[in-house]
Amino acid sequence: MDDLERVEVTDIRVPYRDIDMTGRLHNAAYLAYAETALSHFWRYRPPLEDEPHFQATKIEIRFHEPLRLDDKARMTVTIDKIGGKSIGFNVLIEKDKTLCAEIEVIWAASAPETGEPVGLPEDIRDWLYGYLK
Repeated sequence: MDDLERVEVTDIRVPYRDIDMTGRLHNAAYLAYAETALSHFWRYRPPLEDEPHFQATKIEIRFHEPLRLDDKARMTVTIDKIGGKSIGFNVLIEKDKTLCAEIEVIWAASAPETGEPVGLPEDIRDWLYGYLK
């Protein structure tokens, strides 16, 4: 893994706390890692004054190869879909260029005051297109 800083890439070394009795990464930890990667990615979005709230409406994980204690994992975020009111993210988790897991996360935008669905702001939509696969 290189040290190049990229908005869509997050690296982690698997800690002991995330390992189960079989020596593999807990299933729930894959989701926590994906959320860490999304949080890192989202930090670089354009600043907006009246930004909507976002919440996950769908999460799907496909497991391929297990991660184990002290493995260096790389999480890469891409945009799969940009809807009128939602964003589809894919987070790939790899170890030494071997795919370990794929996590699909759909976020829906809502009005902070009411929780009602709202459209994605144009500035965010434009920024997301740069990561659309």
